[in-house]
Amino acid sequence: MTPPSADAFVVTGAHVRATPGRVGRGDLYVVGERLAPGPADAGTEVIGADGAHAVPLSVDSAVAQLPPSRRGRYDLVPGNAATFAVVRRPVSEAQVRTMLVVDPRDLLAVWVAGHLEAWDGTPTRPAGQDVADPTVRATWVGTWHDPHRDLQQHLRADGRYSETRGGRADAYTGRYWVHTDRITYLDDSGFWAFGQLLDGVLHHAGFVMTRR
Repeated sequence: MTPPSADAFVVTGAHVRATPGRVGRGDLYVVGERLAPGPADAGTEVIGADGAHAVPLSVDSAVAQLPPSRRGRYDLVPGNAATFAVVRRPVSEAQVRTMLVVDPRDLLAVWVAGHLEAWDGTPTRPAGQDVADPTVRATWVGTWHDPHRDLQQHLRADGRYSETRGGRADAYTGRYWVHTDRITYLDDSGFWAFGQLLDGVLHHAGFVMTRR
């Protein structure tokens, strides 16, 4: 499959987890960085996703830090950021909220604020390209620590990461990409995972990390 090239596109035929507890077969319209109401304009690029599952990239620990009025910004509804994954297998609500981990063979695409991060299980740009920008590097690169779960996550300037868990170095290693407040991981052992930076705290798979 060829990745989309336009700023406006529609993902058709997916099972869309639009809001908590609500899943329906339908289309997702994207214009720029945001989800848009349909129908699409004539000539809008179409991405067929029949039978796949479109899910928001939300992390419970990050959402819990927001006031209730802002928590709906993770929903896949018009006006919200176009930040979601399209997965070729069923995804439960618990997986969305706590730890979305996807085998590359199952990943059709990932968008963060309308920016294509991965396509057909493959990253769209080299690791390290994002953090070549000094401002981005100053925000992300370093060692992030969750003392309550004995985790250190080391984000390197070359776009690679490693994790020290329970004192065991390199428990997980891989590549990462960042865009806006989101981080996308591709582990060397063969899975994609996701996180969010909110008010200087990095949330990922139940871990709540601050930078040392």
